[in-house]
Amino acid sequence: GGRGKKRKERIAVDGVFFKRIQKILKIIMPGAFTPEAFYLGMVVVSMVARTFCDVWMIGNGTAVERSIISRDRAAFLKNLSYFFASMLPISFVNNLLKYGLNELRLRFRYRLSRHLYAEYLRGFTYYGVTNLDTRCPNPDQLLTQDVEKLCSSIADLISNTLKPLLDIFIYAIKLSGSIGVQGPSWMMVYLVVSGVVLTRLRRPLAKLTVREQTLEGEYRFVNSRLIASSEEIAFYKGNNREAHFINSAFEKLVDHVRKAMQFRFSMGLMDSMVAKYFATVVGYTVVSRPFLDLKHPRHLHTSHSERMADYYQSGRMLINMAGGVGRLVLAGRELTRLAGFTARVTELMSVLRDLNQGRYTRTMVSDSGSPGGEGGEGGKLAAPLVPNSGKIVEMDHTIVFDKVPVVTPNGDVLVRSLSFEIKSGLNVLVCGPNGCGKSSLFRILGELWPLFGGTLIKPNPGKLFYVPQKPYLSLGTLRDQIIYPASPEEARARGFSDSDLLEYLKQVQLEYLVEREGGWDAVSDWSDVLSGGEK
Repeated sequence: GGRGKKRKERIAVDGVFFKRIQKILKIIMPGAFTPEAFYLGMVVVSMVARTFCDVWMIGNGTAVERSIISRDRAAFLKNLSYFFASMLPISFVNNLLKYGLNELRLRFRYRLSRHLYAEYLRGFTYYGVTNLDTRCPNPDQLLTQDVEKLCSSIADLISNTLKPLLDIFIYAIKLSGSIGVQGPSWMMVYLVVSGVVLTRLRRPLAKLTVREQTLEGEYRFVNSRLIASSEEIAFYKGNNREAHFINSAFEKLVDHVRKAMQFRFSMGLMDSMVAKYFATVVGYTVVSRPFLDLKHPRHLHTSHSERMADYYQSGRMLINMAGGVGRLVLAGRELTRLAGFTARVTELMSVLRDLNQGRYTRTMVSDSGSPGGEGGEGGKLAAPLVPNSGKIVEMDHTIVFDKVPVVTPNGDVLVRSLSFEIKSGLNVLVCGPNGCGKSSLFRILGELWPLFGGTLIKPNPGKLFYVPQKPYLSLGTLRDQIIYPASPEEARARGFSDSDLLEYLKQVQLEYLVEREGGWDAVSDWSDVLSGGEK
């Protein structure tokens, strides 16, 4: 267990961010011969096809307008028919691109969610995330909303970078032959300079994103507490107090969102000026050079209509290229936002990895010097507290605590050294005042809490059964409530029939539930349907 002194991490588009995103990319796209790679290839091909469609549309539009100005009916009808013939394939390319991006979002989320839940539900990790470690206070928020936003952000970034890059590359080649290499080169210089400036200015956006998601999680948590404990709160008539908690969490969220909106407003002004309008000014300046220079060899012997057609085609291409430059500059905004989601999800991955390796981080009592229970001055052990430093030995028909300290995960010592032995068949009652360590004893026995020393001898976990203090009813049928945590298939494989389950219900005088609820396959919200005693 760590000491819980969490250092402030700088969240920005830097080397740390690229290392984090690399870890995530290995999960969501594990190889070249995967469905994700196929759909990414489809997106790239669709983007290339769409750019060439845009180039063709510029040429076709130029031809249509030239035929109108020159009053050439035959050329007009011919070019218009080409336009009609192209509508279906161009529409297909556009929608294929959208479908590919949506499929990538979904597949990225599926891969990442399956990976995280495999780690989250391994052993007692799901318990440790909220009860041992303090780094991820709202894992449900991270596993659902943050993962979804992260995967959507990655897919959007692919769209907002690859398409502008393709536009810039293809239009630069096309324009180099008409207005020279200098035009596209100036646009590239503008791209680099504006990108560096805006990326620097956007740095606070990543921290604002992280903070917003944290406050969203806290707001969601206080609402879920109200739903989970509605009956208890109603008996206490605690609605006014709960309203205070919910309103406080909501006001904190609203204040932060408003602060983030104000920052985005100021950055939006800069983005619009730099990425759109200044880029267009640069584009107009570059494309005008061959036309305003009366000695330029390209237009020494051209007619007005030829210059109009050349300007229209070159101008449209350069404006589209300037638009690509602007979108690529604005992609930095998405990249900064992505850095925030990446930091949160990779922190969850780090917490899950640590817990699966027996490590956790939280504030220890020995750091602050707060008092504990028994066990010496301030409730601390003389030796440093080292989680998982004890020894667990599996042995049937016996439970032995040999000099085992009963210590909470944050280092609060409840019992300095506990030793006893229980043989199979012996009934034992553990009693004592509140906070003396009765429940803690069973959490250590069940391996929910780390062993801080001594030797624990006990049967294999599969041969011990614990009844928690609070009843838990799972999703599913009435049958599922009896056989939990086994599935119906596992129960049948073990030889349990419905008649066996009915016999168990008879032993606790609950056999009437089968008829009352409509049979073993009845599905209900059992936490609401069953009374307190029935639970």
